[in-house]
Amino acid sequence: MVDRDDVDRSSDPSDDEVVRTAAEAAEGVVFSHYRQSTVDDLDVTVTFEDGVLDVDVYLNAPDDEVDPEAVVEEAVAAAGDAVDDLFDA
Repeated sequence: MVDRDDVDRSSDPSDDEVVRTAAEAAEGVVFSHYRQSTVDDLDVTVTFEDGVLDVDVYLNAPDDEVDPEAVVEEAVAAAGDAVDDLFDA
């Protein structure tokens, strides 16, 4: 992990870019497991304040083939990884 105090903050991505990146990554995971038409409800809420990322994913989808809870956990992890990659770039 990069010590944020040792990095020139002007090169850090904007808060909006962080939020957008995390949300897109989370949605990408969900829709890699489900067709959009089979998802009854999806809510991805991302906040990034004071350097703290908070990702909340609510998914209402059939559990025929894939466990929705496992997909949610994967989506949250992917969001965090995507933001880490954004800062490491």
